Amino acid sequence: MGLIKAAVGAIGSTLHDQWKEAIRCEDLGNDILMKKKTTPTGVITNKSTIIVAPGQCAIIYDNGKVIDATAEEGFYTFDTSSSPSFFAGQFGPVFKEMWQRFTYNGATAKEQAVFFFNIKEIIKNKFGTPAPVPFQDWSHAIPNEMTGAITPLGVKVKCFGTYTFRLVDPALFMNNIAGTADTYRVSDLTEQIRSEVVAVFQNVLNELGNSVHKVPVLELPSQTDEIKQMMDEKVFDEPVRRRGLQIEVFSVESVTIDADSERKIEEYEHNANSRMQQGRVLSVMEKAASNPNGSANGFMGVGMMNMATGGMGSSVMQNAFNPQQNATPVNQSTQPTQATQPIENVSNVQVSTVGVANEWICPTCGSKVTGKFCGECGTKRPEANVCKNCGATLSDGVKFCGECGTKV
Repeated sequence: MGLIKAAVGAIGSTLHDQWKEAIRCEDLGNDILMKKKTTPTGVITNKSTIIVAPGQCAIIYDNGKVIDATAEEGFYTFDTSSSPSFFAGQFGPVFKEMWQRFTYNGATAKEQAVFFFNIKEIIKNKFGTPAPVPFQDWSHAIPNEMTGAITPLGVKVKCFGTYTFRLVDPALFMNNIAGTADTYRVSDLTEQIRSEVVAVFQNVLNELGNSVHKVPVLELPSQTDEIKQMMDEKVFDEPVRRRGLQIEVFSVESVTIDADSERKIEEYEHNANSRMQQGRVLSVMEKAASNPNGSANGFMGVGMMNMATGGMGSSVMQNAFNPQQNATPVNQSTQPTQATQPIENVSNVQVSTVGVANEWICPTCGSKVTGKFCGECGTKRPEANVCKNCGATLSDGVKFCGECGTKV
């Protein structure tokens, strides 16, 4: 018994009158995977016609065995005297294997029927991770200063998207899933295949986040082609293929990060900005220190950076020039300040290193002055105290020169 393809136009010719029965299946749409069709008596008579529509595959079932099949659209005559024709196209090897060994769990059916399979791409299937999934984010890598190694930041993501699939092996599907049911709908398989797709996606995430691919977490939606290629190479969708199905398109539409991961990324970026600003300050200080002619300008630049970074430049300078400050706190109550020094102890020119150039303190009234005379009391700026014998600069209150011994 087998199928013989009818000639083109035979449906409108005199051959049409010779067909005793016509078995056909309406469009299966996007929600039916398999549909069983037979005659009122359960027997397909000789010379009956079987019509296969585009996107369909037809299998002739006879008493528990597959006797012929085709995935090529057209009109066929069922001839009990012919051998199987297998006008199968892409499913030729599959159909021949079915014909040679297929039985539905060894059962013996007392009927003949045509099973029509939907081999079109089944679209608009949604998926989502029910709980956040761990992911290694290399876009926020953490360096280990001790070992020099770099490790990714561990985050957790929730992903949502769509996938499409196609029935590619009617034998596996019929033997493992559908059996000889009158109708097998996509909805009968939706939850099972969705859970398997989510498991597949978790394997893909582990692969995308490893040290080879290093895909940033927020770039996952752009990895559609890579995900499908990875599924094929690693056969991550093997559980789906065991059912005679194959994932055609897998698209991630959105990626969200849980609150804990968002906090970790914010801390990472804040610390990274701090390290970057500190590096800039230290670079400016090093350049200023190495340039004797431009050191003043260099440290003025540090002051400007200090204002821009909210005081970070100042703290870096303090740490650089006073490393013991944080380790040993200074008791400020025991340190004399300029305001508490007696005015009479100030006798010579005192130039401030941080104020206006050539600034001095008046020995009479204590005012800060920049000219030759005090603007408050008129006192003339005193000359520097030097030894008349050797010209060495003398400290306030000394009675003899420390260099030559001459009496002051």
